[in-house]
Amino acid sequence: METEKKILEIIDKIRPFLISDGGNIEYIKFEDGIVYIKLLGACSHCNMIDVTLKDGIESMLINEVPEVLGVVNVDE
Repeated sequence: METEKKILEIIDKIRPFLISDGGNIEYIKFEDGIVYIKLLGACSHCNMIDVTLKDGIESMLINEVPEVLGVVNVDE
């Protein structure tokens, strides 16, 4: 799927910034316009998680991939 490929490319661009802060990101799936991810390491319990998710990851994906309507962090 071309959309999924674009999403993965953007996540790969974001990953080094998260790793530098002691975290990481795992792609789960893309379904009904929503990208499901899991923030790992320091990112999973950081008090800036909402800012990272909405202002960083979600805004980049929505701007770059028109099919993306939102991003959800799967907290398992």
